[in-house]
Amino acid sequence: MPRLEEHCWRRSCTSRVESKNYSRENWVASKAEEMMSIITSVLSNVYGSLYSVQTANLIRRGLVLFTVGVFLALVLNLLQVQRNVTLFPEEVMATLFSSAWWIPPCCGTAAAVVGLLYPCIDSHLGEPHKFKREWASVMRCIAVFVGINHASAKLDFANNVQLSLTLAALSLGLWWTFDRSRSGFGLGIGTAFLATVITQLLVYNGVYQYTYPDFLYVRSWLPCIFFSGGVTVGNIGRQLAMGGVEKLHND
Repeated sequence: MPRLEEHCWRRSCTSRVESKNYSRENWVASKAEEMMSIITSVLSNVYGSLYSVQTANLIRRGLVLFTVGVFLALVLNLLQVQRNVTLFPEEVMATLFSSAWWIPPCCGTAAAVVGLLYPCIDSHLGEPHKFKREWASVMRCIAVFVGINHASAKLDFANNVQLSLTLAALSLGLWWTFDRSRSGFGLGIGTAFLATVITQLLVYNGVYQYTYPDFLYVRSWLPCIFFSGGVTVGNIGRQLAMGGVEKLHND
């Protein structure tokens, strides 16, 4: 009889220990699940805020580049029209800076695309551009680009080939002075080629025309202008991206 009582007592103690261990395991599991849910919630909030900041920064940079492209298009196209380098039909001319209404938004959109593409290509290639990364250098690059465009309309050479070679040398000098990256050179060439093809199609369809064309329907120096413009807008886009990254780190 005492043995039976002892056996029952042992079994009751064992069941109590097992129930305590089971309840402790449940408590640990519930706490671990709660911690995982908190961590997941925190990470999702951080990712959401980071994504929203990056999106807002991208939109801000795009708007700045669009504005710069519109301004440069108005000023530089005015110079080309005044020097009778480009001729537009009277029905498509607007009063604002004597420019066709579609040129500023098209140039602004192109500037936004090219300016946003430059830092993306740098990041994809793993070659962050660090050569002369300050706004003073960017402003000098803009001034040189405006000077190249001004020279294309003002300088008088014996023929367009001499002018084209001169502007090509100036454009390469602009890239070497303010860029010197393989990605910048490649994107500049791509921008010049694509923009020249689009311009050829526009002139071919009678949207506007160039006086004294010597490269199919346009001037032979036009790709040099597009190349230097692509490098200039790319430098602006890189500098804006650099400022956005620094602001993101500070936040």
